[in-house]
Amino acid sequence: MRILILGSGVVGTTAAYYLSKAGHEVTVLDRQPAAGMETSFANAGQVSPGYSSPWAGPGIPVKAVKWLLMHHRPLVVWPSLDPKLYFWLARMLANCTEAAYRRNKARMVRLAEFSRDALDELRKETGITYDERALGTLQLFRTQKQLDHVHTDTDVLDVHGVPYDLLDPAGCIRAEPALARVRGKFVGGLRLPGDETGDAHIFTQRLAEICARQGVTFRYGVTVDALRQDAGRITGVALSGGEVLTADAYVAAMGSYTPALLAPLGIRLPVYPVKGYSITLPIVDPDAAPRSTVMDETYKVAITRLGDRIRVGGTAELAGFDLTLREPRRATLAYSVGDLFPAGGDIEKASFWTGLRPMTPDGTPIVGATRFANLYTNTGHGTLGWTMACGSGRVLADIIGGRAPEIDTSDLSVARYAEAA
Repeated sequence: MRILILGSGVVGTTAAYYLSKAGHEVTVLDRQPAAGMETSFANAGQVSPGYSSPWAGPGIPVKAVKWLLMHHRPLVVWPSLDPKLYFWLARMLANCTEAAYRRNKARMVRLAEFSRDALDELRKETGITYDERALGTLQLFRTQKQLDHVHTDTDVLDVHGVPYDLLDPAGCIRAEPALARVRGKFVGGLRLPGDETGDAHIFTQRLAEICARQGVTFRYGVTVDALRQDAGRITGVALSGGEVLTADAYVAAMGSYTPALLAPLGIRLPVYPVKGYSITLPIVDPDAAPRSTVMDETYKVAITRLGDRIRVGGTAELAGFDLTLREPRRATLAYSVGDLFPAGGDIEKASFWTGLRPMTPDGTPIVGATRFANLYTNTGHGTLGWTMACGSGRVLADIIGGRAPEIDTSDLSVARYAEAA
């Protein structure tokens, strides 16, 4: 089968790998000059099945107001006349119930755990390296109130058999020895030993090279204008230069830009771009830097060791498709890493980046078939594209190939929104 994949981020490239492995003739299209150049370029570096949680949950509306009033704000909302923003926010608020949170987290953990296992197999099959580490994630609580509410997450982890450790300050220091230098700034933590880290950009580019050796064609520097359709099927992809490409099946994996592509077909994807930021700084003292990932729960900032660098990622900014680099967001990231790992890296030499996370209101990506017989989606992963990429690509290859996926995918496609309505 000839398959066109639209988008060469970590999600699109992993889908290409699994579809090619299944024997299909795959072509990947992207407007960038290489793979993994947009949202996958400088994300937080986490492969975190245990930390896979929807943003919508009980108490979030109240917390959101508090976050908006903080000096170092985890959440920033810019005034907008865009009705899509308010429609998306309304759907997200509708998911802020205990029942919705448990349902959404359960399916996110299901896909993320499967994806972590798929990544492990891919690593063994290909020998790929990407500054990877398998030393777990430490969610660090600065206040007793944060620690007291941890059962909301651990109850779901118990149901799915995801291992975790609740740690006192001494336990946190054993997991991340550099925190001994700032003892007294935290009261405990939740450690997820099954989580991993790695550079998604390096992974995506190296996997694209592997895919190319398997016969996958990558066409960079091309802009997709529209999908053509007739009689319930996609008949081609129109490019900006006038060229039309045809295939037997099509995969829309363009992140935050996927909804605009599918809207003319009558497919309404509730995906909104949530802007995230990161800084990357060189390590100056390895013993004073994190061993793996530390999640600063107060500021919703992830601090991750990637080889000889520290990647610091966070902030949820609702600003549409604006990619302006805003200094207050940099200040928040610098404050978090400087407060917890003051001697680990050189903040003065940090690079600053922003990208658009394609978020769904319920936190779960939209992976699977559409009402068009040969059109599939692989988008809406939010902050978890790196975590869920391999699993999403693997189940999508099964769905397109007519095989039963290894996990339940009945609640992953866009159809779940029609059912909810």
